[in-house]
Amino acid sequence: DALGAPCKYVPTAAPRCTDSRGTAGPCCTYSVPPCKYVYIAGCDLATNLVGQPLVRQQVMKGVKEFLQNPSPAKPLVMSFHGSTGTGKTYVSSMLVRHLFQGGLRSPYVHHFSPIVHFPHAEHIEQYKENLKRWIQGNLTSCGRSAFLFDEMDKMHPGLIDVIMPFLGPLWVVYGTNYRKAIFIFISNAGGEQINEMTLDLWRAHRDREEISLQDAESAISKAVFENPQSGFWKSGIINEHLIDFVVPFLPLKHHHVKQCVVNELVQQGLEVRQGVVQEVADSIPYFPEEEKIFSSTGCKTVASRISFFF
Repeated sequence: DALGAPCKYVPTAAPRCTDSRGTAGPCCTYSVPPCKYVYIAGCDLATNLVGQPLVRQQVMKGVKEFLQNPSPAKPLVMSFHGSTGTGKTYVSSMLVRHLFQGGLRSPYVHHFSPIVHFPHAEHIEQYKENLKRWIQGNLTSCGRSAFLFDEMDKMHPGLIDVIMPFLGPLWVVYGTNYRKAIFIFISNAGGEQINEMTLDLWRAHRDREEISLQDAESAISKAVFENPQSGFWKSGIINEHLIDFVVPFLPLKHHHVKQCVVNELVQQGLEVRQGVVQEVADSIPYFPEEEKIFSSTGCKTVASRISFFF
């Protein structure tokens, strides 16, 4: 098995557990064995994630090493960066969908949005206390919990540092063993710099796939971690090197968008007509203005546009 260690896996009904109050619910366990999960997630990324070789490489490396370690030294912490429609939300959702029974609806998956959960800068101290208690309480309930932080570029600077104690290599914090938790940060910040770097390669008659992880990380660092408007500005999470994987999402070209259209048609059970694929891909805005090389919205609007061509 190229994607993970071989393992015997027989699907069974999801186990149910009873809490201290006698209420039955999902168990604090992964829905499949780690080696099976690595295979399933790897296949999903290879099939459905378009034009992101660095993402597949980094994400599967991180997840595989983490899940197959029975006693990880610290939680898995990943930060996804790129412009709209490049796959950040898809990948984060996919990771928990295959790992937890119920996916994003699992009681062990927690999704935070600054606009929804932390809208007012004047309440930042209360938000800090609430966030710390929420994470501590849920890790006490289930050490294998996952926490997704969306739109980190809109997070109030300083707020996210309250979770620092949960991200490091200590054994126990506040009486809780949290080293099997997963934290994913999602941000559009750095997308502009990644796009510009990709454009520079194109102008030099080189392929976007030639971008190295080191180059992308350098661009992201300047845009995100040194920006006073960023949720990671002067963050101890950065200074203490608590992020295990900084994952860059590259802008998508016309042929990538066409592949997204094909995938969406198949998912909707519609006939894949090459004329429709071409028309949908052509209807999406591209940049730069004259050359029109990369999609301005990635594949984000593909699903909503398909109905106009049937």
